[in-house]
Amino acid sequence: MSTATGVRAVSPMTVAFASFIGTTVEWFDYFIFGTAAVLVLNKQFFPTLSPVAGTLAAFATFSVAFVARPLGSVFFGHFGDRVSRKAMLVFTLLGMGLATVLIGLLPGYAVIGVAAPVILVVLRLVQGFAVGGEWGGAALMALEHAPDRGRAFYASWAQSGVPAGLVLATGMFYLVQLMPEPSFQAWGWRLPFLASSVLILVGLYIRLKITESPEFTKMREEEATRERRVPIVDVLRAHKRSVVIGALSIAGGNTVFYLATVYFLAHGPGDLGFDRGLILVMITAAAALDVVSMPLVARVADRIGRRRLLQLGAVIGIVTGVPMFAAFQTGSGWGIFLAAFLALPVGHAFSSAVITSFIPGLFETRVRYTGAGLAYQLSGIIASAPAPFVAAFLYAQTHSSLAVGAYLSAVSLVALAAISCGPRESLDREVR
Repeated sequence: MSTATGVRAVSPMTVAFASFIGTTVEWFDYFIFGTAAVLVLNKQFFPTLSPVAGTLAAFATFSVAFVARPLGSVFFGHFGDRVSRKAMLVFTLLGMGLATVLIGLLPGYAVIGVAAPVILVVLRLVQGFAVGGEWGGAALMALEHAPDRGRAFYASWAQSGVPAGLVLATGMFYLVQLMPEPSFQAWGWRLPFLASSVLILVGLYIRLKITESPEFTKMREEEATRERRVPIVDVLRAHKRSVVIGALSIAGGNTVFYLATVYFLAHGPGDLGFDRGLILVMITAAAALDVVSMPLVARVADRIGRRRLLQLGAVIGIVTGVPMFAAFQTGSGWGIFLAAFLALPVGHAFSSAVITSFIPGLFETRVRYTGAGLAYQLSGIIASAPAPFVAAFLYAQTHSSLAVGAYLSAVSLVALAAISCGPRESLDREVR
């Protein structure tokens, strides 16, 4: 069976599931670095620094990927808007997988000296470059195959791959950190990175089975006789406001996610003396609920509107920032789980579930890969990258986790203002 544009018909759920599997694999690769940055990289690659300075250096290495992510979004977005959505997703998966496996094989500072952290930073930049092109393509493949009345739901599966990748990453690190500490520090921490090679093969197999986006195919046929423009030039010329709105609209969701998944792991054991394994288990459990809650939240958005639901998510971030960290400070299993629950299946889900349909909907089909990807990745620089570092700095200055909660509330307030400045209806229905 084929469509009018010659593209073989495919179930929207099949494409949504393929996007989910692909993003799960890519974000697993991305997140194991964040977990390792907290647990081991400071000792392996920055052993000459003090514990606090080593942790900050590891966080800085974690954050450099966010600098490369907008560059990746522009590069892969260019070819994704002009050549193929599907092909770019294959290349991003390969790039991410290669960098991740090489990190798992990289000798530490004790073996090759200063070259070790330098190579680590380069490989982290490659990870950022690859994931910069991943999000936009995965979101668009699911969105542009979806029926009008379920676009938020089907597109949300690409975003569900983010917490799913986290579940795999934290779950695997929980298992390897059960090893004797000397074995874990010597070689056990490398196992999650090397396991990525198997997951990459699975992701490639699934991605190669799906068809090209029908909206993109139709657009390419209609513009075959027109002058081919450079997508990033069009985005910066005609869609600057959409880029700003898109970048700030996800700031609250990105901040709460990285506070829960990176900062909790450093703050609990390092500052408060909590058990590392307990925090990993609670984050994994909350992230698993986040995977499920995202499509459920998106179903609601298809009925009440994506803009309205994102506003609700921002309000949740404003009011739960301080209670979240108050619960975490109790140190009890239930307190830590409550904090992770407020952060992930509540705060992150309501702030991020429909972002895969809201942000792309701000842009026309011909520049959608570039524009949506750039907006999302700029938010990574604005909100995601500094979150663990700013949180660690605030706690060091105030010795109060409540200051970190207030920081989350402030970022969520900015997100609410940006969402409220956005259009009541995205463009995606108009350009279909």
